[in-house]
Amino acid sequence: MTEPVLVVRDLATHFATRAGVAKAVDGVSFALDRGEVLGLVGESCSGKSVTGFSLLGLVDPPGRIVGGSVRLNGRELVGLPPRELRRVRGREIAMVFQDPATTLNPVLRIGEQMRLAVVAHERVSARAARARAADVLRRVGLPEPEARLDAYPHQFSGGMRQRVAIAVALLHGPAVIIADEPTTALDVSVQAGILAEMRSLVAESGTALVWISHDLAVVSALSDRLAVMYAGRIVEEGPTALVLTAPRHPYTAGLLASLPSQAEPGVPLRPIPGQAPSLLRIPEGCAFQPRCPRAVPATCRVAPEPTGGPLRRARCHFPLTLDPAEAA
Repeated sequence: MTEPVLVVRDLATHFATRAGVAKAVDGVSFALDRGEVLGLVGESCSGKSVTGFSLLGLVDPPGRIVGGSVRLNGRELVGLPPRELRRVRGREIAMVFQDPATTLNPVLRIGEQMRLAVVAHERVSARAARARAADVLRRVGLPEPEARLDAYPHQFSGGMRQRVAIAVALLHGPAVIIADEPTTALDVSVQAGILAEMRSLVAESGTALVWISHDLAVVSALSDRLAVMYAGRIVEEGPTALVLTAPRHPYTAGLLASLPSQAEPGVPLRPIPGQAPSLLRIPEGCAFQPRCPRAVPATCRVAPEPTGGPLRRARCHFPLTLDPAEAA
């Protein structure tokens, strides 16, 4: 058995505000193998994007990582001096943002931007950097990559700009890529093409991928494993197919029941009652208790610990029952 490429243990990222401390990430743990795709899903403000930023040390004041560990190929990233962390970002761990405008400079040609990304970590000639840039553009499915290098971002469609942003992340063949809802603003056909290409690239390169999304349909088409977040914590984790067909946590079941694709014709959707809690005022004990149909107040005042086997875990006092053949 090879060691996981990324190991996250008890990661905690808090934001100090005038109203109090917002616990955006509160004890998140998971491991990621080479070539594996982990889908990180949840409602807005569940902490999934902040988790992604925390993995790369991209949390700025008033936010800060207050505890936990992020080990990349055995090297601890939490507490690493900024200069050393900049050497790791892009080369060993990279990020694809939701808006490609976050990645691409509107006044520089694509080729120049990609050349700068290469020479930031390696001493190579301009010709070699351009050749590498054209190669990764070809790998992400961009037609006529050589010609595209001389274009500006505004000359690309939204889907093409996102492909360029993915190509920038791939320039150094990082061990891990964090993708923060990069297909959310794209139409369904473009989205499907990018998902297929990402799956192929991961399989070819062995790069591990954390795909952050609120869209369970997108995640189900891409990920090997699924981690469901609620109020800053992972409440369920397991193989994607099992989590989607036989959820253990009531919150996961509620998300699935509220999907239009899961509803029978003429039967109203069953949304989760209430609203996600403010991260400034997370309920004591089980954060999902006020919205949970299975909650017993006396028991749920104590925060549940993750239970289950090596394949499946759920943070719930009263997990949904499974067929014994599916339990792990």
